[in-house]
This record gives sequence, C-alpha cells and structure tokens, in this order.
Amino acid sequence: MRSIRKTTPRTLVASALLAAAALAPTAVIAPAAQAAPYCGITWGSTPKVTGYDTAQAPITDVRSGRHTCFDRVVIDVSGESGEYAVRYVTTYRAPGSGAALSLRGGAKIEVLVGNPTYDTDTGDAVYDPANPAELVSTSGYSTLRQVRLGGSFESQTSLGMGVRARLPMRAFVLDGPGSGQRLVIDVAHRW
Repeated sequence: MRSIRKTTPRTLVASALLAAAALAPTAVIAPAAQAAPYCGITWGSTPKVTGYDTAQAPITDVRSGRHTCFDRVVIDVSGESGEYAVRYVTTYRAPGSGAALSLRGGAKIEVLVGNPTYDTDTGDAVYDPANPAELVSTSGYSTLRQVRLGGSFESQTSLGMGVRARLPMRAFVLDGPGSGQRLVIDVAHRW
C-alpha cells in the first residue's frame, strides 16, 4: 500500500523554489571591469630621461599646441637634438644659479635639453625670446598654464612648464623641421 502525502501551500512553495534553483543557471561573478584609460593614454607621470649628453645644435624656437586629449610643447633645434630629461619637480630652478623660478599651475615640470640657446662657436644668441617668462601663450589651454625659459648653462637649456596638476606626460624626439629635430612634450588633460 502506498502512502499519500498531503500537500500544503507551504510544501508547494518550497518545492517550487527548489525546482527553480535546480534549473537556474549558475551565476558567474566577473571581476570588476576597469575603466579604459583616458584617450588610451598610458604614459604615467614618472620622469622621461634619455640622459644628459649635449649636442652643439642650438634651440631655434619653442611653440605649443592644443590637442583633443593633451597640450603640447615643441622645442625646435637647428640640428640634432641632445638628450633630455623631463620630470615633475616641487621647485623649478634656474640652471647655474639654482634660483627658484615661479610657475603658474598646480604642478611644475622641469625640461632639461642638451642643446644651448646660443651658438657655441660665437656665443651669440640664437633663440632670444622677447619674454623668457612667457615663451608661448597658454590662453584657452586645458592643462598648460605657463612655459618659461630658465636659461642655458654649459650647453644645456632648462625650461619650466606650469601645468594644472600632476598629470600623465610623455617626451620624444622627431625629425624636422628641415634638417633639424624637435623635442615634443605632451601633458594629458586628465588621468
């Protein structure tokens, strides 16, 4: 003889929950997705250094540009670019004297270039800006606040860049204009 079990609303609910749990797919917990880097920028804010060797070709111009994801400073050289060091500093100082030079912005970048602003044979100035404290206009820039010439000392030139905050940056050398080269420094608008 078979026993008959009495079904109550409570046993029906429990049976339905067990059946649903058995049929439900196992939940897979994915690792938290990381946001893609801003504009694909992965430069970081560590120093960009190739060394401190100098080249005899003088600097001929400093210019700047605004891009969608970063602001750019370009240092034109009449020939081969010397090695460079680009890094964030707490105090920007003039070469030779070590005097502190002010820069607008929440962070300061020191750029040392192995090229002078003068002709090494004659000592005559090749790059002699009208206002060394304001090499380029930064009006309307997202990140760049000021670019100033610290000076040239022993065939090495120092520039200071005042930027909004410590942000990713990169530095590299390109050929041109003409037979010269140019050092390019980009500072991202944000992380």
